[in-house]
Amino acid sequence: MIAIIKYNAGNISSVQNALTRLGYSSVITDDTATILSADKVIFPGVGEASSAMEYLKENGLDKVILEVKNPMLGICLGLQLMCESSEEGNTTCLGIFNTKVKKFPLTDIVPHMGWNNFESIKGSLFKDIITKNDVYYVHSYYAEISEQTSAICNYIVPFSAVLQKDNFYATQFHPEKSAAIGTQLLKNFLAL
Repeated sequence: MIAIIKYNAGNISSVQNALTRLGYSSVITDDTATILSADKVIFPGVGEASSAMEYLKENGLDKVILEVKNPMLGICLGLQLMCESSEEGNTTCLGIFNTKVKKFPLTDIVPHMGWNNFESIKGSLFKDIITKNDVYYVHSYYAEISEQTSAICNYIVPFSAVLQKDNFYATQFHPEKSAAIGTQLLKNFLAL
């Protein structure tokens, strides 16, 4: 079973639709037992860090996420909330990844929205994926590069396009909106 964490952040149905296209069924849930017993957990999100973290804490999901033992994939805001902190709303996050989320310098090209690539890839999420393939991003905040960075994107500054630590994986881009490359990455995650 694949559990998609429901936590008052957008983009959940597009992730579920992508899984359905791949032939997988999933459940959108905030139930502790369902999340902890799932074979795979996906933590998607489009939204604002401080209000999303507040919702997670009010519903005990912050503690549940830290207890997940099976493979878990954070997407976009999900990646950012898995970091130590975010400048968005001066938010203390989950601390799974040892990095901070910063705001891009203000320019006329923020938010980072549209197709861009990644490089310096490493890890099991990238089976049959090569660098310089474009994926879809939409964000104004980014995770700094750390020892847990497994892919980098250069946009104004270099940042973590993908993070990985133990059973926790996360992408700043949206694999569910990233055509063939995103589909392959989701397949690789589901095969872990």
